[in-house]
Order: sequence, then C-alpha cells, then structure tokens
Amino acid sequence: MLQQACEVAYGAGVAALTELAGPAARLTRLADVCLADLTETGDRAHIALQWDAIDADGTLFTTLLADLMLAPAGEQASVLSLAGAYWPPPGLTGAGLGQLIVRCCVTAIAGSFLEMVACELGHPALPGIGLLDASR
Repeated sequence: MLQQACEVAYGAGVAALTELAGPAARLTRLADVCLADLTETGDRAHIALQWDAIDADGTLFTTLLADLMLAPAGEQASVLSLAGAYWPPPGLTGAGLGQLIVRCCVTAIAGSFLEMVACELGHPALPGIGLLDASR
C-alpha cells in the first residue's frame, strides 16, 4: 500500500511541477522507496520513509525523509501525519519557479500521499482502490 501511494503521489507532484516550470524542470521519477519497520512509541505508530528519485541525467537524489505517524484521537478516530523534509527535483533551481509555487506543489504531494493512505486505512476492502493488495 505505502509503496504505491508513494509512487502515485510523487509522480503526480513531479508532473505538476514540470507543467509549471516547463522543460527546465527536467523529468524525474521515483527510483526507490525505503520503508523502515513499524515502531511504536506510547500510543503512536511510526514508519520512517525515504524516497529516492532519479534525474533525467541518471543522477540519484533523496527527495523525502519523513516519519509517517498514526495516533489515536478519541475512541473512534485517529490522526495520520507526515513530518519530515522534502527536496524538489534539482532542475527546479533554475526553472524560475517561486518558492511559493514549489511549496504548494510539495504540499499537494504530501496531501495526496496522506489521502491515499488514509483512504486505505479507512476502507481497505473498497473495490477499485487496491493499495493494500501486496501483489501489485
């Protein structure tokens, strides 16, 4: 589930950044997703994430280091959060995009990722989503 959510969120985010920046942004793709083992701290569950991407010229770079956390929020609710650091593709430096636009795209990437994970946690058997299917 997490692997696919990472790939979809990163791909959609890079597509949006590339559309805004044009060819100067250069295409990148997610090359690897590293997921640490699930750990517990008190009443919270954590999974450390690292996303590594590959640039158009073959250069590997880390694009995300974060903790995905799930914590109770009352008897019938939970809070899902993502805390960490994100680095946009290196080609954006000279693409003329303002920091605000890049931040908005990064926020959309994180939001998309959290939305997919939350949807799976809330409705794991919902037809058509299938992120929990390990065979994919």
